[in-house]
Amino acid sequence: MGAEHSHTPASTPRRRLIIAFAITSTVFVTEVVGAAITGSLALLVDAAHMLTDVIGLSLAVTAAHLMNRPPSARHTWGLRRAEVLGALAQAALLLGVGIFALVEGIRRLFEPPEIASGSLLFFGIVGLLANVASLLVLMSGRKANLNMRAAFLEVVNDALGSVGVIASAILIATLNWYRADAIAGILIALLIIPRTFILLRASGSVLLESTPPGLDLDAVRKHLEELPHVVSVHDLHASQVSTDLPTLTAHVVIKDQLSQEDSAALLRSLQECVAEHFPVSVEHSTFQIEPQSHPEEHTTHA
Repeated sequence: MGAEHSHTPASTPRRRLIIAFAITSTVFVTEVVGAAITGSLALLVDAAHMLTDVIGLSLAVTAAHLMNRPPSARHTWGLRRAEVLGALAQAALLLGVGIFALVEGIRRLFEPPEIASGSLLFFGIVGLLANVASLLVLMSGRKANLNMRAAFLEVVNDALGSVGVIASAILIATLNWYRADAIAGILIALLIIPRTFILLRASGSVLLESTPPGLDLDAVRKHLEELPHVVSVHDLHASQVSTDLPTLTAHVVIKDQLSQEDSAALLRSLQECVAEHFPVSVEHSTFQIEPQSHPEEHTTHA
């Protein structure tokens, strides 16, 4: 027995992602030209990071499109998990850029090349302005789902990278200290890598069908077992199809000889309980009602 819900996701902010993709693609081309002119590692790393943003945002746009596909007999939840797969791919790209920047930055600390600070400053400012524009576009939708969080995080990291490029250009221009470029590249890497692990962990949690963060199953079980006519709850499971679609299933043992009317009222109470009484609202729940005299053992499996 379960509640009837629509599996079609709410409209995803695809337009914001497309605008951010267009801005980022333009700046990527600009930064590649700038890195070739200046020879700057910080700008090259920022351009490489911008490339991952271009790829990542294209994945985000694709995932946002796939998420809106309706359920079918083959894909009964639609393609909601495309959001998580897109975020996972973006995190893997970010991790690769971070590791490259760290290794190359350490190498350039010992062999700092000469860099044209004026051109570096110009391209750094262009990159920062573009990233700020993308951030403004994505900001309102950044909490919509993991896919949007990943896209927003990529642009935040790019903005920080542009700040590093500008800082290294100023230090090179004023102090003639060319190692500033390598240090900026390393700092950008150190900002990127920890955030990728956070994103990888969040994506992996959904794919491994872990209990949604913030949902205490022991508290759920206790609350359900306190409802009238409920003897016990077993085989209690909770997971996420996508970050905005938690699900819960349970076997609920009830007293024998409960009327059909009381059983229907109990089912409504069970569904309202998991939807309203906990920090994570589970709108899609499925309960199997079992009489106490049911021949199977009512042991707790989870």
